[in-house]
Amino acid sequence: MKKSFTKFLKIALPLALGIFLVYYSYSKFTPEQLDEITFYFKKADYTFVALSVILTLISHILRATRWNLLLAPIGFKPRVLNNFMAISVAYLMNMFIPKSGEISRGIVLDKYEDVPFDKGFGTIISERVVDLVFLMAFTALALFLQFDELYAFLTETIKPSKLFMAFGALAILGLLFFVFLKYSKSTLQKKLKQFLLGLKDGVFSIFKMKQKTSFVIQTFLIWGLYFFSFYTAMFALPETSSIPFGTVVIAFVVGSFSFAFTNSGFGTYPFFVAAILAVFGIAETAGTAFGWIVWTSNICSIVFFGGLSFLFLPIYNKVKA
Repeated sequence: MKKSFTKFLKIALPLALGIFLVYYSYSKFTPEQLDEITFYFKKADYTFVALSVILTLISHILRATRWNLLLAPIGFKPRVLNNFMAISVAYLMNMFIPKSGEISRGIVLDKYEDVPFDKGFGTIISERVVDLVFLMAFTALALFLQFDELYAFLTETIKPSKLFMAFGALAILGLLFFVFLKYSKSTLQKKLKQFLLGLKDGVFSIFKMKQKTSFVIQTFLIWGLYFFSFYTAMFALPETSSIPFGTVVIAFVVGSFSFAFTNSGFGTYPFFVAAILAVFGIAETAGTAFGWIVWTSNICSIVFFGGLSFLFLPIYNKVKA
């Protein structure tokens, strides 16, 4: 019962936060401003939106090919199409259950390519570490370009005391987990230790790669496509088409971090993107419309390719078998 309730909270709380932010965002607007947002949706140039989605899709294909570079050192080379479909299903799963996508990726590869879950999951964790490094690099660039404005926005939005409390709690939990692994003799400890050893093989596969240069190049391309996908979408509205480069980088970083709070950024992505653009003089109505246009177009793409992958995976692998 307790376990089911915990699972329910993991799904319900992020969703509730997203719904609250949607309500909060739109409750601030007057009827005239709501009409203005509707007008932005109607006059948007969706050619740029479509191009933005295509760039994101190409990044997913590159991610599927790059995955094999991590799997090769531990003795596996899945078909790229299976990798792509596993990634597409993962993005779809994240819409319903936050952070479940990484697990579903490992399960898909285990089922259709016989890659042990712990080893496959280890390579996914390794990927996430690399992605975090690149996101931090974009964050550093954003701070360098417009430190004063970004610091003012963050301190107004998130209280520093809450951040320190969160980091402190994580540190304590990490210490307790380490003590449990080191001194406990329970069956759970043995299972966890065995799982972590398999995980280690996947995580450290990045250091065993023969094609390190190819991995680095593909990673730069993936993140370059992410950024230019966002930048291309800016041209969908005249109000956002002439934003300075520094502001684009900051909006991209804030938007990227917003995905961590709710199911695939529901509610948070438009809210935070509009808020950061408002700091730099973009009307909140235009920023809100832009945020929803970008988020909705990407979610439609995720639903389309994730749904197709979910249906096509057993058919494709049955034919291959």
